[in-house]
Amino acid sequence: MTPRSIAGAIRERLDRRRRPAIGPNGNVRPPGASQLAQPRMEMRDLIGEAAAGLMARPARVGLTVLGTVIGVAALVATLGLSKTAGNQIVGRFDKVAATDVVVNPGPTAQRGSTDVIPWDAEARLKRLNGVAAAGTISEVDVRGELARSVPVNDPLGQTELQLPVRAASPGLWRAVRAKLAAGRYPDAGHSARADHVAVLGVNAAGRLNIANLDQQPAIFIGDRQFQVIGLVNEVERQTSLLGSIVIPEGTARRDYGLTGPGSVQIETDVGAVELVARQAPIALSPTDPSQLRVAAPPDPKKLKGGVENDLNALFLLLGGVSLLVGALGIANVTLVSVLERVGEIGLRRALGAARRHIAAQFLIESTVMGLLGGIIGASLGTLVVVGVSAARTWTPVLQPWVPLMAPLVGALIGLLSGTYPSLRAAAMEPVEALRAGTT
Repeated sequence: MTPRSIAGAIRERLDRRRRPAIGPNGNVRPPGASQLAQPRMEMRDLIGEAAAGLMARPARVGLTVLGTVIGVAALVATLGLSKTAGNQIVGRFDKVAATDVVVNPGPTAQRGSTDVIPWDAEARLKRLNGVAAAGTISEVDVRGELARSVPVNDPLGQTELQLPVRAASPGLWRAVRAKLAAGRYPDAGHSARADHVAVLGVNAAGRLNIANLDQQPAIFIGDRQFQVIGLVNEVERQTSLLGSIVIPEGTARRDYGLTGPGSVQIETDVGAVELVARQAPIALSPTDPSQLRVAAPPDPKKLKGGVENDLNALFLLLGGVSLLVGALGIANVTLVSVLERVGEIGLRRALGAARRHIAAQFLIESTVMGLLGGIIGASLGTLVVVGVSAARTWTPVLQPWVPLMAPLVGALIGLLSGTYPSLRAAAMEPVEALRAGTT
């Protein structure tokens, strides 16, 4: 049978469906009581048709699902990694910055005054609840005297240097979280006796050509000799100490006329920073706490929320772009499938399938592709979070609802993406669809 005869037969059948039905006694039946049964299609039939349509083009469906897989995996991975990274950032903040308090002379103190902070500041602060360590640090005015090492290992190199000299109390090293490369720190006895001992930061030691303490090296500051008893190679706070010569406070008071500590470095217990920040000025200057200025970190909870919000906004944007690409892929493939199956759509319409059945079939196909992409993408995204966390020795953090909702998100993307192609398929007239499908 030729295409024209097929179209004519279908047109005749449609005309018969539109004519009034004649009963056995020659009477005209009421409208709506046609001889042809109303089209019906069970859900299992729709699912079967949709499955057949998907399995007919497995390679194309696989590539389309891959786009959704990448989008959902990116969404799950970025949400998990942002949460994990946020916790790591906040954890480091809690360990270093959230326990750091610095006290300096305030704006109400007399200009040039260096005796606002008492010499026993370390002992006073240690009596406060929540203080883990405390120490004082001061700039020492050596009146332009240069530093040199003994013996001079490089006669052709520069032997005298202008290096910063600082005075520290014994508790400062713990408060700044310093780590020794060799030797020891000065103790309270060195300060009380005003011993000529010094600790060198790694940068200052390198400039003075001192690499170790095996030969009991000494340095000169002007005409004063200092025995080097320690080398510091790491400082988490007050990093300027790495390029400085550090001597005991008692030595700075006797030899250089230091009148008072310049500032106080405090390390608090986690969660005690606000309490210590309020109490430290009162402990150091009971008669006039306003002479002191306290520098304390912001609330860790607010910082954590801000970090997580910023990371989530960034990564959600990236995940949303990936999902958009996947949605466009599903819409494109579904539309191409509609155009390729015009003849099939016309034949099904001619055999009694309603518009809603055609639309439902293509919607089910696009939704299934999105659902499959969501399931695979959620699994892949979770594995990415665990893998990255394991590689970085982090603790993976992922909200339980993220991998559970990801397949639903994929299905919703597929449903929305297939809306236009399914409506276009449902709008096709049987005769025109058959004619287009046979040309």
